Amino acid sequence: MNEIGQVAVGILIPLLGTTLGAAMVFFQKGEMRQSVQKAMLGFASGVMIAASVWSLLLPSIEMAEAAGVTAWLPAVVGFLCGTGFLLALDMLIPHLHLDSDRPEGRPSRLNRSFMLVLAVTLHNIPEGMAVGVVLAGMLSNSAAISAAGAFALVMGIAIQNLPEGAIISMPLVSSGMTKRQSFAYGFLSGVVEPIGALVTIFLTALVTQILPYILAFAAGAMIYVVVEELIPEAQSGEHTNVGTVGAAFGFALMMLLDVALG
Repeated sequence: MNEIGQVAVGILIPLLGTTLGAAMVFFQKGEMRQSVQKAMLGFASGVMIAASVWSLLLPSIEMAEAAGVTAWLPAVVGFLCGTGFLLALDMLIPHLHLDSDRPEGRPSRLNRSFMLVLAVTLHNIPEGMAVGVVLAGMLSNSAAISAAGAFALVMGIAIQNLPEGAIISMPLVSSGMTKRQSFAYGFLSGVVEPIGALVTIFLTALVTQILPYILAFAAGAMIYVVVEELIPEAQSGEHTNVGTVGAAFGFALMMLLDVALG
């Protein structure tokens, strides 16, 4: 498979994960159990934390060292910029978290279901950026990011998108939507990932020197989502230990994929 084919597959695999997860709504009987939801949220948190470290920050530091740049500079600057970027989006885009009745972002008359989808879409942006930047690193033939390492991240994001797609689609049925409508919303929430990946690849190709910064930027954006959204939702109410165990398994799986394949 040529490089264009590899990039196309790498961009679409995470969307496939979201689509399959959203399709779980067709097998749904009753409401999703809270313990299952928290396990899924914890799992997604663990995957994103591990991916931020092994697939994004460490390669950023290695690439900076190889280029003769102060090793920590791109990682720190990029990380903080990524966090600030998601903070700005969080403050501007109206959205609603799963266990909350109070919308965040700018005041809006959007309905509850759409704002739930926007919340998931918002945290899919850094995932799309992460996929795009590691694929850009692979295309640049950087020693810090191998093809196997790039696809380890892609597979990790796709795996955590499975429960993520289910988390957004299944609760929508309880709000009055049909299963087809709920699936469509879940699928559309994942479309932002390939778009974000393509934009990131394009920007990185224009200025290859910023690749270490973009790697860290994606890491900062992902950690913001984990700390702001996923962990609080996984640790609210009962069954918090289930979310913690899910995070441990997600972290271990992503670490295994990256170390074994990278």
